[in-house]
This record gives sequence, structure tokens and C-alpha cells, in this order.
Amino acid sequence: MLKYLHTMIRVSDPDATMRFFELIGLKETRRFSSEQGRFTLIYLAAPGQEEAEVELTYNWPAEDGSQEEYTGGRNFGHLAFAVDDIYETCQRLMDAGIAINRPPRDGHMAFVRTPDGISIELLQGDGRLEPAEPWVSMPNVGTW
Repeated sequence: MLKYLHTMIRVSDPDATMRFFELIGLKETRRFSSEQGRFTLIYLAAPGQEEAEVELTYNWPAEDGSQEEYTGGRNFGHLAFAVDDIYETCQRLMDAGIAINRPPRDGHMAFVRTPDGISIELLQGDGRLEPAEPWVSMPNVGTW
């Protein structure tokens, strides 16, 4: 099983971005905020197509009030796919010489990059697998 989930873009003004996407017909499907992580995720989809979302990621201003700026395509985040077995998928990628930038230490999420450097998020399709080696001990590599 492979299922397309969402495309993530970073936004500096979530309200303005929401208004833009509402003008073209997308509706908010869900929202999640993290005080600890200092971010808000807003998911949008076309009516009847909720399985293919756009994720707006708003990184809150720093404690000093400074806001991150996105230039040169930095606002595009990643493509996300659900897979049947995240460990098997990551092993297959590693065996082909692809770096696992963010290993699935939690049995749920991993990040890899395409040959052109586009970030791909892999998510365990049915929740989480039990944490297992070598993934639990594997460090992050590069950026994702």
C-alpha cells in the first residue's frame, strides 16, 4: 500500500493564507498546535477530496519576536506518503543507497530526500510499529 497524504508549505501569515486557499475552494479539515514545539499545523482539502490535503505549517515567532522568513523555495516543506511497513520501506531505501535523514525511531515517521533534494515524509499507515533497532539508535543525517 502507498497512499498520498499531503503537501506541506510553510506560511508566515496563516490567516492570509487561509483566506487565499478558501478563495480557490479549499476548506479547513483539521488543526493542531504545539506550545512546546511553537508551531501550528492547518490542514486544507477540496470538498470530497479530504484524503489529499495541503498542510500549512506556521512556525510561531521566536521568544524575541523575530519571525522566520522563507526565501528561495524554503516555504515548500515535503510530500507525505503512508506505507504498510515503515521499517521495511526504509530498509529497502537504505539498501538502494538512499540516506534515511530522519529514521523511524518512533515506529511512525521517517524523512528521506529525492535525488533533487525534495523532502519526503513516510508515515506508518496504521499508526505505529513498536520501536526497533537499528532505527531506535540511528541518528538524524543532514536536513529533512
